[in-house]
Amino acid sequence: MNKFMILCVDDEREVLDSVMQDIDCFEENFIVEAAQSVSEAKSVIEDYREQEVALALILCDHIMPEQTGISFLIELNDEPDTAKTRKVLLTGQAGLNDTVEAVNHASLDFFIAKPWMGEQLRQVVKEQLTHYVIENEKDLMPWVRVLDTEKILNAIAEKRMDFGE
Repeated sequence: MNKFMILCVDDEREVLDSVMQDIDCFEENFIVEAAQSVSEAKSVIEDYREQEVALALILCDHIMPEQTGISFLIELNDEPDTAKTRKVLLTGQAGLNDTVEAVNHASLDFFIAKPWMGEQLRQVVKEQLTHYVIENEKDLMPWVRVLDTEKILNAIAEKRMDFGE
């Protein structure tokens, strides 16, 4: 299996710790990293890029000191190696206009309002990672036990049909 990363970005340490705790079940199959600022997130992405680890999913807060989460997600969408990254906005403060801007720039795959429920967050993460893996991974079989089994098996069946197997 290829190495993929999940990156959580929030300027509030307690929120970041809570998100990390809620998704720690993914650590066995994904690299899970945290960043407290956009500049730290960019540094983490660059470090893993050098190790050829793809950013599969980013969970990002909106209101942060140096740059908004939405402008960061739009920026990631413009980079070749992060354009396919699944992007989730996790915030209690994004206004409708901000959210519409993110959706219109195809920079947002999902929106979760704070406060969230741990199970809801895990389900969204699993769904987004399933989409990412189906779109970006050739060998899907190892992911059957890790992600959405039904969607992975359907994708395998579709690929076989595409190749006339």
